[in-house]
Amino acid sequence: MATYSYVKLAREAIHYYLLKKKLLACPSPLPSNMSSRSGVFVSIKIKKNNNLRGCIGTIEPNQDNLAKEIIKNAVRAATCDPRFEPVKIDELDKLSFSVDILTPLELIDSPDELNPKQYGLSINSNDKQGILLPDLKGIDTPEQQIDICLKKANISKSLHYQMYRFEVKRYN
Repeated sequence: MATYSYVKLAREAIHYYLLKKKLLACPSPLPSNMSSRSGVFVSIKIKKNNNLRGCIGTIEPNQDNLAKEIIKNAVRAATCDPRFEPVKIDELDKLSFSVDILTPLELIDSPDELNPKQYGLSINSNDKQGILLPDLKGIDTPEQQIDICLKKANISKSLHYQMYRFEVKRYN
């Protein structure tokens, strides 16, 4: 069975949703590269300046397979990211998409176990969580990663928190 592009599926899912206001059906038959389960982030950027236009994902799988995870997160990135207005159909040609497939979270004890180019970071404290994908422009140290995650989750540095690292396979 031919490999189905994760990015193509994300783009199709957004286009379909913007036209029909419902989720795209899972590809059938399900491509073999989409039968597994994993956390997925879908990022949308403006081609002209590479500015973020939407990004939403799951660090652990919530769907039956990777295809459904991509479809749901692509639509949410385009329509539910609270930092941006929903994407409009006439914008699609001006946008680029990336899909990050995440490895399972790995508990770490120290910033020494982080490398912002290789690992993403999830910080948890009580019911709060901050997540940061790896290899983001301008984030070069573990301390920057930690500070951003704490700020995103509104967790004080003085509180006890757990750190988890993960890797991603990024598809553009």
